[in-house]
Amino acid sequence: MKPSEHLTVRGPEDILGFIPHSLGYWPADSLVAMTLQGNRLGATLRLDLPGPETLADPRDYARTVRDYLLADENADAALLACFTNDGWMEPPGTYRGLLDALQMVLGAAGMPVRDAWYVGDAFWREAFCTDPSCCPSPGRSVQAIRDSMLNAEMVFRGSSVGPAPEDGAHPPPLLSGEDRAAVLASEATWAAQLDRRRGSREQFGQLMAQWEALLANEPGPLPVNNVAFLRASLRVPAWRDAVLVMAAAGQAAALAGAEMFGIFDVGCILAPVGPVLPGPIPSGLPAPGAGLAVREPAGTGAAGPRTRSMPGIPGYGEVLLGLDPVVPAWHTLNSLDNVLEQLSACGGQAGAAALTGRGWIAWCRGRGSYAAAYLGRALDEEPGYRLAELMLELVRRGTLCGWAARKEAAWRKFEPDAA
Repeated sequence: MKPSEHLTVRGPEDILGFIPHSLGYWPADSLVAMTLQGNRLGATLRLDLPGPETLADPRDYARTVRDYLLADENADAALLACFTNDGWMEPPGTYRGLLDALQMVLGAAGMPVRDAWYVGDAFWREAFCTDPSCCPSPGRSVQAIRDSMLNAEMVFRGSSVGPAPEDGAHPPPLLSGEDRAAVLASEATWAAQLDRRRGSREQFGQLMAQWEALLANEPGPLPVNNVAFLRASLRVPAWRDAVLVMAAAGQAAALAGAEMFGIFDVGCILAPVGPVLPGPIPSGLPAPGAGLAVREPAGTGAAGPRTRSMPGIPGYGEVLLGLDPVVPAWHTLNSLDNVLEQLSACGGQAGAAALTGRGWIAWCRGRGSYAAAYLGRALDEEPGYRLAELMLELVRRGTLCGWAARKEAAWRKFEPDAA
């Protein structure tokens, strides 16, 4: 959606109808909290509803919600929705104590709760209303949410509500058994060749140019040999990271970081290898040392040492945390996500790398539930896969990607209209 576009909220049905579009799916057994900036909707947060032990004393849970919402520095109020079929249990209601705690904690933080709702599979109702003439049991039909004007407008503009993360992270197989065997055999051949070229600056440069040209052309289904080569390239951690950085911030940032981390070996003079991928491959590489990065003093954050490149070129840490550039190349990241979906289908270490990349992109988009699902699946494919473990820790701690935390950089702002 373009930055200049606005949506009009006419009532609770519109607010509740917006939530699945904001998250990308219809939540279940979830608390959804939304910030308000005056009369405008702000950030959307989804958390699993707590169990009985937490409900007995929900103050810590409420403080966690508050801490997440404080990332929206302009928030001055909040809205709450409990997506559950247990919101009708009285007295006093399974989640009434939780809502009371949220009212107290968020109110003290300058984000008073303006309204709250229970949303079940078939009915929804206001959480604080006890007047049967206004809010009769069992509530209003959920179909009113699905038929709301805002939901219709979102669909018209090209937005869609997909499967829940646990389903969306496990798509049906894209390859037949025969094709899968062919990919794995070809991948092993490419991996053996690429492993001997890990220190080759020329191989790195050609690989980045191939990936860049591929992503610029919005590729459809790729041939088996190309899938195998790209999967093999992701098995080299430094190249995997460079692909993510290149997609968000360009080749210069990818090269500068690779030089800073010292991955090049001047003694590696083997000619680069690789298939012909879709799109023109730029000729020529930057001169050795171009964009050479330098290290800043180590920081104390979870990401470890902060690094910076030459002026104007972001470091890997800044890119991977969404701190730089100001706005990433969302079009290229979207294309990368589509390619990584194809590359993840055969599993294994390369599949874990592709799923980790998809998890990172989902986190950059502000979709923590999807990120956790992809990263969890990556760890199923390759237990102990380090980048997936690190990313999953960030997601579970509620750390927001820098781009997702700023409206001017957020992914949704740069989605095209429906044709």
